[in-house]
Amino acid sequence: MEVESFVCKTLELLQEEREAEIEETRAWQKNLSLKSLQQKGVCLLKLQIGSQRTGMHGRLLVSFEPRKSIGPSLLPSHGFGPGDIVGLYESEGCSQPDQLCSGVVTRVTQATVTVAFDETHDGLNLESDGLYNIMKLANDVTYKRLTHALNSLNGYRSGPAAHLISVLFGNSEPGMLLQQNDLEWINAGLDRSQQEAVSFALAQKDVAIIHGPPGTGKTTTVVEVILQAIKQGQKVLCCAPSNVAVDNLVERLAKCKAKVLRLGHPARLLESIQKHSLDAVLAQSDNTNIIADVRKDMDKAFSQIKKVRDKGQRSSLRREIGELRKELKSREEMAITQILKRASVILATNTGASNDGPLKHLPSEHFDLVVIDECAQALESSCWIALLKARKCILAGDYKQLPPTIKSQNAAAKGLSVSLMERLIQKYGDSIVRMLTTQYRMNSAIMQWASEQMYQGKLTAHPSVEKHLLRGLAGVSHVEETSIPLLLVDTAGCGLNEMEDTDEQSKGNRGEVDIVALHVRTLTEAGVQAKDIAVIAPYNLQVDLLRQKLSNQYPDLEIKSVDGFQGREKEAVLLSLVRSNRKGEVGFLAEDRRINVAVTRARRQLVVVCDSQTVRNHDFLKSLVDYMSEHGEVRTAFEYLEDLVTDNYHCDFKDQQNNIKASSSKAKARNQQGKGVENKCNKVSECKSKGSGQSKDDSNVGNNLKSRLSKPKADNQVESQIKKEEIRQQILIFLDNQSQAELQFPSSLNSHERLLVHQICEELELKHVSKGTGKERHVTVFKPVAEPEKRLEKESESTSAEIQIPEEQTERESNKQVLKPAVDLKSLHLERMRREKEKREEKIQSKRLERDLKESKGSSTKKNKGKGKMKAGAVDIAAAATADDDFDALVDAVVKAESVCSFMKCKASVLTLGQLCVYCNRQYCLSHHIPEVHGCGDKAKAQARMRISKEGVLYAGSGQKDKSIDPNKKAYLQRKLDSKLKDMACQRKSKSKDKEH
Repeated sequence: MEVESFVCKTLELLQEEREAEIEETRAWQKNLSLKSLQQKGVCLLKLQIGSQRTGMHGRLLVSFEPRKSIGPSLLPSHGFGPGDIVGLYESEGCSQPDQLCSGVVTRVTQATVTVAFDETHDGLNLESDGLYNIMKLANDVTYKRLTHALNSLNGYRSGPAAHLISVLFGNSEPGMLLQQNDLEWINAGLDRSQQEAVSFALAQKDVAIIHGPPGTGKTTTVVEVILQAIKQGQKVLCCAPSNVAVDNLVERLAKCKAKVLRLGHPARLLESIQKHSLDAVLAQSDNTNIIADVRKDMDKAFSQIKKVRDKGQRSSLRREIGELRKELKSREEMAITQILKRASVILATNTGASNDGPLKHLPSEHFDLVVIDECAQALESSCWIALLKARKCILAGDYKQLPPTIKSQNAAAKGLSVSLMERLIQKYGDSIVRMLTTQYRMNSAIMQWASEQMYQGKLTAHPSVEKHLLRGLAGVSHVEETSIPLLLVDTAGCGLNEMEDTDEQSKGNRGEVDIVALHVRTLTEAGVQAKDIAVIAPYNLQVDLLRQKLSNQYPDLEIKSVDGFQGREKEAVLLSLVRSNRKGEVGFLAEDRRINVAVTRARRQLVVVCDSQTVRNHDFLKSLVDYMSEHGEVRTAFEYLEDLVTDNYHCDFKDQQNNIKASSSKAKARNQQGKGVENKCNKVSECKSKGSGQSKDDSNVGNNLKSRLSKPKADNQVESQIKKEEIRQQILIFLDNQSQAELQFPSSLNSHERLLVHQICEELELKHVSKGTGKERHVTVFKPVAEPEKRLEKESESTSAEIQIPEEQTERESNKQVLKPAVDLKSLHLERMRREKEKREEKIQSKRLERDLKESKGSSTKKNKGKGKMKAGAVDIAAAATADDDFDALVDAVVKAESVCSFMKCKASVLTLGQLCVYCNRQYCLSHHIPEVHGCGDKAKAQARMRISKEGVLYAGSGQKDKSIDPNKKAYLQRKLDSKLKDMACQRKSKSKDKEH
């Protein structure tokens, strides 16, 4: 590839990306209100200036804070951070014409945002009592640095990187150093692949790539390379695309006592490494006191220039400020140059290594080696900012994870998203690459899928992490949820369809949110700390829904998008894939690298919540679902139905039944349908009881399943019916045996036979539990607390008739070939839930009837002021009714009781005129509606006493406070009013007389 063509193409794509970013900002400003922009976190409204001061290189630093008069002076939730480019506006708007200037955010606290402006005090005159808005802008600084680096690359003729440029563009072959020194390892704990990668990187003459899959110790290897290079007397420039990645390297190198220097504003850095920043080191240099005195003189001159009105004095103060600024600049440059030359390794972000920063004070051949970490996540153009400063480079990263973030999809499709690391691997292959193969993060079950799908099966788990589980953490109990590395919660057929945010074009799934919340609760109750759990979703809308559901209850729980969690790890990771639709669309889940990142964040447990029918339409996602089904535990969303009720299940269930009926007309389709349903039933039976799993069943189960599926469906159903009746007989015998409290079926039952046990127990309304995993899985049946004898007799009588079903069905199958649909587990489960709900409602209703009957009897025996009793109302009639009573007569009696006054012997109609008593909830005519008349006097008195004690005032008469004015005060006010009117009348008369004269 020619350098010139690469530069021209990349500049065009960067311009396209820049325009897409500006257009997004412009669309926000045009279509959204200021309040909406603030809710999105891209704008802060009506801020006042807290302080102004002169910062480094004479820049103006302004701190903005909320108005103190409007309550607590805390900023609303926002997305501002150090390094963001912001525009400053008057409080009336945030449009382009209203922009006063632009600056860079240097520091953010809960109460203030500090912005650095290139303008000086006199160039930017801000009123201390004015109100201002600040808004995020497209980062034109980064764009300018990228374009400048590309132009420098295009015009690069002589310099340290001349041969490196030729190698990286394929004009020269990469070579190796002739002399290679034996290495003495600084870190003795490196594994074999890490040592090989370090040796290879140091032996290369021009370029080396360290490919580090997740958890393989890539940062440890890069630190060893840098330390070995420093040991050889080399000057190293180390870069990464993000501040977090750079800070991580600074921490690791500082522990090894290396002379490190971190470029960038201290506000953008972690607190632990701020002492290594250029500002911190500069503050401890010999020139610090002189520089501080110069800044104080500048601030003093600025304050004087605002007070002085004489033009001559103003001009002299401006000249003084100019001279002070020159002196400040020269002394800072001298101090910075000395500090830079003393450092063995200088670290900065890719764009922070530009020539318009501190590095411009160093000579062009100062650096011997450039190391770029996380190179696969950086734009190639940003890498060239640092690459032009040395003769050799080492690139580290994983091109199998997410590429650089790009807003313009068109620019990404044309090649802007292809990183330098990926391009070089495609060109030179393994000749310049060494891959790390031992990973120290994941349980081997979590690692294996990513290893096979993305890394040619080369990864191996270190013995220290190979079998680790959540139950191995301190304080975590040994329950089933903490003893499994893989869990797949399948929502297929449960009606948990995705939702869409039309404004953001994002996706969400409330059903998956509820399932995730239930599992998080289970883990935390088992002792897992919330800070050790991460919830990841590919869509921002789903992230918002998860935060609304979980953040208040679990403040330490991390909930982020896949893109925001790259480079991180947690003990347990819950991944919600969101997509669930009839079309089988998976959207940008089809990006293999995004799923790889999400899965490989987990250390001890990975939980995937998804609709298998939808995600199986993509091959890569299908491989994940198949792997988890084979090596992990599988549950359906119906296991959570006791806590989760889907909104649109019935609609989906009817559609499924219609599909079954339609497919039954064709023999071939019917056979496929039967196999699919049977497979599904077998899977669901494995996870029907909460805590059951499908992890590594014994080989007999698989053989039984294969042999059953290889037979015709009619034979399978006949076998199933026979086996079902055998199990039914065992359970009935167990129920007849008074000495046996529970029946435990052997673990030799296969998954289908366990399903039959569950179904029969549901029909007989018996408690049944499935325990154990793998070969130890077994079902235990318990007797009910009160055994209904009638039901046992009925079941025993119906057994003889049901036993004949196999022969009749066999004959029907041989003659007509009509197949009976397989039992649907979902319908059985919903039927059980309906019965339980009816039972609960009956108990509540019966308790309510008993309570009302007691109250009516109690109140009817009381006498209040010689009045009569209340007669039976509708509730009493219903409670007093027996099963032998005629239902129609009972209804008529209830209707009649409701239509007349509830007072004893009163037959006045209350359909038109009547009042409801708030104490006994019955209708009375106007003659008997007073509580003291119809029997609720005690309740009325108690209510009155409670009101008096609550308000502390005893009202006379009707109980309302007398708000009339005191008579004495009224007479006084009347006299005062009369006197005032008299005075006013006298004034009017005197004025009229004066006019006549």
